[in-house]
Amino acid sequence: MKPIALALTAALFGLSVSASLAHEFKLGALEIDHPYARATPPNAPVSGGYMTIRNTGDEADRLISGEAAFAKRVEIHEMSMDGDVMKMREIKGGLEIPAGGEVTLKPGGFHVMFIGLDGQLIEGESRPATLTFQKAGSIELEFSVENVMKMKHDMKSHGHGDMDHGDMNKDAMKDDG
Repeated sequence: MKPIALALTAALFGLSVSASLAHEFKLGALEIDHPYARATPPNAPVSGGYMTIRNTGDEADRLISGEAAFAKRVEIHEMSMDGDVMKMREIKGGLEIPAGGEVTLKPGGFHVMFIGLDGQLIEGESRPATLTFQKAGSIELEFSVENVMKMKHDMKSHGHGDMDHGDMNKDAMKDDG
C-alpha cells in the first residue's frame, strides 16, 4: 500500500508543479512562455520580470514597453559585464525578437524591470502586466511571483544541475545609463 500511496503523491506533486510552472500567452506570431517576477523582500523598490518570447512569424518584432499597476514604471533592460563591473541599462528602442527565433529574458541578462513597486512581491502571487510589441501590439498577461533562489535549489535537487537564476541583489542595482 505504501508504494501506491507514494507513487500517487509523486504523480500529484508532479502535476501540480507542472501546472503552476506552465503558463503561456499568445499574441499573433508571438508566444510568451512562463512569465515570472522575482519575489522581493519588504520595501524593495524594484523587481525583475523574466520569460521566453518565441516568434513563429516571418518578420522580426520588438518588445518596446510595458505597464503594471503594481509598479510606477516598466522598462526593458539588459545586464552585462564590463570587465569586473556588472552594468544594467534600459534598452533604447526595445528588444528585438527575431523572425523564427526566440529570446529568453532571465536573471543576469535581458529582463523586464518593474520600478517603483507599490508593495512586496510575495512568492505564490500572480501580478498582471501589459507588454507592448512594435508590430503585434499589446498583450495582458500574468507574472507568477517566484523565489528564484528556491528555484535554483529545487532544480538542483530534482536532477537539473546547477541552474543559475542570479542573486537577489542584482535587480536592486542602480541603472547605469
